[in-house]
Amino acid sequence: MRGGNQLALEIEKAGGIGFCFGVRRAIDMLERVARERGGVETLGAVVHNQQVLGRLADIGVRVVGSAAEIKGDTVAISSHGVGPQVLAELKRRNISIVDTTCPFVKRAQVAARRLSEAGFYTVIYGDVNHPEVRGILAWAGGKGMATLEAAAIGRQGGPPRRLGVLSQTTQIPAHFTRFVKQVIDTALVKDAELRIIDTICHDIRQLQEAALSLAAGVDLILVIGGHNSANTRHLVELCSAATSTYLVETAQEIEPAWIGGRRRIGITAGASTDEQTIKEVLARLEELARG
Repeated sequence: MRGGNQLALEIEKAGGIGFCFGVRRAIDMLERVARERGGVETLGAVVHNQQVLGRLADIGVRVVGSAAEIKGDTVAISSHGVGPQVLAELKRRNISIVDTTCPFVKRAQVAARRLSEAGFYTVIYGDVNHPEVRGILAWAGGKGMATLEAAAIGRQGGPPRRLGVLSQTTQIPAHFTRFVKQVIDTALVKDAELRIIDTICHDIRQLQEAALSLAAGVDLILVIGGHNSANTRHLVELCSAATSTYLVETAQEIEPAWIGGRRRIGITAGASTDEQTIKEVLARLEELARG
C-alpha cells in the first residue's frame, strides 16, 4: 500500500499477515466460551502477544500458570498445547477442557507419541523452554529431548540406534533442514534407523516467505509482534539478513529516527498479532512520514 501522494515514502505490507489459522481458531473458541460462561481460565497464555491477551482479559479470559491454580470447573488449553500428564490431571479433577491446541501442534504431538510407541528416541528441533516444545516432548513418553544443536544428541553414550526427528512448528524450514543434515552426519551409524517428520506449520512457512520477499525490496522492515513470540523472533531473524529490521510490539515503540531517509518501508507481523495493532502501526508510520 502507498501512504498517499503527500508522503515521501512508500509503505508496503507483506502478504498474509494477521492471525494464522491456529490462533484465529483459538481466539474464536475462547471468545465464544467467555460469552457463554461470563469468563474462562486458560492454562498458560493462549498466544504470546500482550495486546491480544489484554483484549481477551477484557471479556473475562484469565490466564493461570499451572493446573494447581485453576479455580473453576472449566479450563482452556492454550494453542501451544500440553502433555498427556496435564490432561490426565484435569480429567482426574473433573475439570471440563476447552482444547484450543493448534491443529499443527496437535499433529506434532501425535507424531511424537507414535515415534515413542514404535521404539524411537524423539528429538525435537526447538526451544526446550517453549510451552509448545515441552508439550510435544511430553507426548514422547520420556523418551526424547529438545535441542537446537545436533551435536547434543547422544552426547552421553552415543546416539540412539532408532531416532525420530521433529520440529517446533514455528521454526525456520531452512534451519530445520540444516539440523537434519547434521543429525544424519553424526547419528546415522551402522544399523541405525532414522525417521524425519516435517512438522513446521504451513501458515508459518508462507508468512516467512512473504516477509523475506518483501524485505529484499525495502529500505527498512518493521516486524510487529510480541517480544516473547517465537514465530515473531524468527521473522526478525530472517528479515535482518536482507535489510534493516526492527521488532515492535506496539506503534508507540516506533522511533522517528528509524524513518529518516527511507524511501520504502515494509511491514510484516507475527502469527498472533491482531489486525488492530497492525493498523495502529501503519497509522503511526504515515503520521511520521508527514512530519
